[in-house]
Amino acid sequence: MDRRRFMQLSALAGLSASLPQLARAAFAPSPAHGWRTFEVVTRIEPVATDTDVTVWIPLPSVEQPDWIRVLGNEWSGNAARAGIAVDPVYGSRMLVAQWLKGQGVPELEVVSRVSTRDRALDLSSPGKVADLDEATRQLYTRATELLPTDGIVRDTALDATRGAKTDMERARALYDWVCDRTERNPKTRGCGLGDIRSMLVSGNLSGKCADLNALFVGMARSVGLPARDVYGIRVADSRFGYKSLGKSGDISKAQHCRAEVWLSGFGWVPVDPADVRKVVLEEKPGLTLKDDVVVAAREKLFGAWEMNWLAYNFGHDVALPGSAGPTLPFLMYPQGETAGGRFDSLDPGAFSYSIKSREITA
Repeated sequence: MDRRRFMQLSALAGLSASLPQLARAAFAPSPAHGWRTFEVVTRIEPVATDTDVTVWIPLPSVEQPDWIRVLGNEWSGNAARAGIAVDPVYGSRMLVAQWLKGQGVPELEVVSRVSTRDRALDLSSPGKVADLDEATRQLYTRATELLPTDGIVRDTALDATRGAKTDMERARALYDWVCDRTERNPKTRGCGLGDIRSMLVSGNLSGKCADLNALFVGMARSVGLPARDVYGIRVADSRFGYKSLGKSGDISKAQHCRAEVWLSGFGWVPVDPADVRKVVLEEKPGLTLKDDVVVAAREKLFGAWEMNWLAYNFGHDVALPGSAGPTLPFLMYPQGETAGGRFDSLDPGAFSYSIKSREITA
């Protein structure tokens, strides 16, 4: 098979090996744990058909020197044509590959390498952080198709933040509102859709990360706080022993989105109320928000992330270049289509793709 290297950034020296597991209740992400390097391999083998086949593979697109660095991407396979496309609004990068009618069984392997470091902000007092530029502020306060910022969304956010006097207090009130009032629904397909108006109108505040964290993001935007979803995938087990907050090896179904909110004096603050609800549901039977293992995660997941997770992009309403299908609410899963329609990206077996991760310690 032809092999083409389409992006290679310089490797980073001094990357630390993974640290030993700590006690589960001591959930304490910290940059002091050091940098880790992960390799993620996505293999695509869509069924050969009597028409052209096109796939779109999300690539790591988030470069933040404090917590994630993209080291490179490579691909190999028998696609007739392939190349990188970039979403013009959010900068989401993807590999687009196409096989022509009658070409044979499609094969594609994409290898991505990233270095990550835990995030943990000191929220006790603001520091010297440059103001958010106006274009970025407008981008992350505007409505999207599934994240309206008016009507019931704004009304709910105003009620949730009543009495809050600062942006920090408003953001914390919204985080607590999502933690207290939502539930993780194990029957939700994939990560959910993030249709927050429908959730609020129906009163059904259950779902998965793309639903629950979208509630936080949409309501934050509705009261003027810049906020964004960050779409990615888990790449390693939790160093803190939380079985619900990590995945290694076969990560084909380990996609997970997180959220950030911009606070003056602090910058982009990481949050993840959806993972609080995941701990409640999955860590062990019968947990409530009052159990120590949940309290520990909830305390840290406003202001910290364990970076056993790879960030793909911030994109909403993503139009796949060259696709005849509908716009995506977000790009977190491999996508594919033929003239007969789009594949089910939430069914890796039928679509025939797999994603595997490993930590590079040498």
